[in-house]
Amino acid sequence: MMRLYNTLTGTTEAFTPLVAGRLGIYVCGVTPYSESHIGHAMSAIVYDVLVRYLRWRGNSFGGLDVTYVSNYTDVDDKLIVRGHELGIDPLDLADQNIAQWEAEQAALGLTPPDVRPRVTREIASIIALTERLVANGHAYATPAGDVYFRVRADEDYGKLSHRNIEDLRSGTRFEPGEEKEFPLDFALWKSAKPGEPHWTSPWGEGRPGWHIECSAMAQRYLGDTFDIHGGGLDLVFPHHENEVAQSESATGKPFARVWMHNGLVLRDGEKMSKSLGNVISVREALERWTPDALRLFVLSSHYRSPNNVTDEALVAAQRGIDRLTAALRPSDGTAAADDGELRDHHGYPIAGPLVPPGDEAHQRFVEAIEDDCNTAQALAALFELVREINRRRDAGQAVAREQAKLRELTGLLGLRLEEQAAGDLDVVALSTLAKQFEVACGGMDAASTIDALLAAREEARKTRNFAVADGIRNGLAAAGIEVEDTPAGPRWADSRRR
Repeated sequence: MMRLYNTLTGTTEAFTPLVAGRLGIYVCGVTPYSESHIGHAMSAIVYDVLVRYLRWRGNSFGGLDVTYVSNYTDVDDKLIVRGHELGIDPLDLADQNIAQWEAEQAALGLTPPDVRPRVTREIASIIALTERLVANGHAYATPAGDVYFRVRADEDYGKLSHRNIEDLRSGTRFEPGEEKEFPLDFALWKSAKPGEPHWTSPWGEGRPGWHIECSAMAQRYLGDTFDIHGGGLDLVFPHHENEVAQSESATGKPFARVWMHNGLVLRDGEKMSKSLGNVISVREALERWTPDALRLFVLSSHYRSPNNVTDEALVAAQRGIDRLTAALRPSDGTAAADDGELRDHHGYPIAGPLVPPGDEAHQRFVEAIEDDCNTAQALAALFELVREINRRRDAGQAVAREQAKLRELTGLLGLRLEEQAAGDLDVVALSTLAKQFEVACGGMDAASTIDALLAAREEARKTRNFAVADGIRNGLAAAGIEVEDTPAGPRWADSRRR
């Protein structure tokens, strides 16, 4: 039985789905005011592995229907400020950064969420939830058209972060609005200001506050009560605390049963921040390191621990990937029959495990993941299997069964173990190029994106729009794609593979 650490209770506890055969997971997604950074990638990898494992493990017990939801906060104070700084409509800026992040998610091999709700498409649900809170007295509207949650009306406020109202009030800096009843009250709806995106509501033109958005989206797609809510440790307060308060005040029911929080990311021992100039974007990370190396680095630590990104740690992670990949290569020559015994090069039995190593690794892997997603211990089991595979090959033993098990279990961690070069970022660069020239692509893979770009280039040449045609060709060249114009049409090749 799986055990998970629950921030709400402060304990590691046995986990079973609320509804047999069904499980709902909501993970807070990005606010796309800039490029996604390595912290976003690491959080996404943690929950990607959780979803992969639950689906795989569920299949062993008659099936488990896992619904995975992760949102985009595509209207927000930071987006508005950044859009104005760049002279771009904030909603367009969000679209651009979401397109890039989705391409990067594909490059990282992340399992796409079943639902990717965006705040701007969920306004009706957000308004409806806010109306419920106003109607039952847990929220109030001001003459200016703002709506605030009434914190003191919630007797349990602070139960997720394990702090009381007075501690929160004295220990946190606030900028209370002029019409707030209490400094801790937080905005559910913000009245429109000049130059900001806005929507019509019962309180006038405006936009949602940050916290109400996730409550509305989680409840719409997973129900009033669901199984697991995930996110980074930095979201415990105020974001998740406020989600709990407003959701349960509206419904009178528990919100998420288990709250999971992954540790934060450090760079060379320091917190990543723009002021220190040490933030690493996902694009930069993928240019320097392979997706598998990034995954192995993340999974080599417990998900609740901080991850300290150093060049040395990523080099070590790549070495680990190389060891795993090498263990999956076909053996040279013809192996002996795999009878479960180790034999020397003459074929005589030598001392070996009584339990087949693949089965032992399987059991240790399962036990580790079910112990609060301990991926570090799961990897230890896999590297022990790698050592056993190498021993058996050296002894002339067949290793196909063990290799199949290694492939299966590394796949659950999202490791692809392909012979690939660091910086192979075709899908990201090409998707960004397609977005720049407003080219609709039929798929997320590089080949279909290139074909769509070439078709758009041909159309531009026919209409003598040479600026667009040359721009597409130059963009493809920058991505390492050579284009040759032939009587039969354009042909392309990856120049880096020549």
